[in-house]
Amino acid sequence: MLSLLRRTDPLILLIIAAVVVAIIVPARGDFAEWFSTATNIAIAFLFFLYGARLSTQEAVKGLLHWRLHLLILAFTFLVFPVIGVALRPLGGLIGEDMYLGILFMTLVPSTVQSSVAFTSIAKGNYAGAIVAASASNLAGVFLTPLLVMLLMSGAGTIHVDTQVFIDIAVLLLLPFVLGQVLRRWVKGFAANKATKIVDRGSITMVVYSAFSAGMVAGVWSDVSVGQIVFLIVFSIVLVAIMLWLTRFSAEKLGFNQKDMKAIQFCGTKKSLATGLPMASVIFGGASIGLLILPLMIFHQVQLMMCSWLAARYARQAPPRKPVVLHS
Repeated sequence: MLSLLRRTDPLILLIIAAVVVAIIVPARGDFAEWFSTATNIAIAFLFFLYGARLSTQEAVKGLLHWRLHLLILAFTFLVFPVIGVALRPLGGLIGEDMYLGILFMTLVPSTVQSSVAFTSIAKGNYAGAIVAASASNLAGVFLTPLLVMLLMSGAGTIHVDTQVFIDIAVLLLLPFVLGQVLRRWVKGFAANKATKIVDRGSITMVVYSAFSAGMVAGVWSDVSVGQIVFLIVFSIVLVAIMLWLTRFSAEKLGFNQKDMKAIQFCGTKKSLATGLPMASVIFGGASIGLLILPLMIFHQVQLMMCSWLAARYARQAPPRKPVVLHS
């Protein structure tokens, strides 16, 4: 058991702990409002650190590879949403709220840290992955609310107005820009474990807040074991399909192996760190527990499957040539 815990991603354990605590001691009343404010501060600080981590040199180098970024953005904000819309008949099988959660999951940006980390492990285009993942999150500030307005607004109790663009820009985009401006002075701090700690901490806070709201509203009584099993199997199938599709498309379009790996690991991801804050802003006071459940499960499945694939690519990479010393 201890060995299994050591191998488990700490983020998964934190999310499970947040859910358990929310079930036992959900946030209520004034504490819930205070905790929501603290969560927004943590999220803003996280995106400030993201901005401080990305060097101008890496950004310029990566931006020049526009075909790579265009394909990744197409998978993130075109292919995924098309799949989400095509799955609409699932609403009659798993419930309309659960389907809307799946649809929302297909609309959020790609991950940053895990996309870059897996690309690096797999010996892929690391600089391209940094810029592509960052560009996905910046584009998501505008594209995700727009897609939600087009595809989800008016569905049930979900209503979205244009104020959400301003709210998300203030919460996510402004701190990122400030991080870039102040990078000269804070890059050392942002490059250490601070970003990972704030990343995991902010996600844990959002999960606790969302699940607490669900407990207070009584929405979790509507979730069955069958629905959870369905979401796990669905996520495994969807990740597998997207991994194959991104590789197939990259090879057909003439990308090299390093670029293909970046396209795979950036184009198949959906960000929990960005998606949850967006959900809390976009859907306002609505109970978002069921809406974020598919994203939470998909996120864990993609981490496990992509971790295995990155390790496989690393094993397949040719060994470095030994250095020959001449006397």
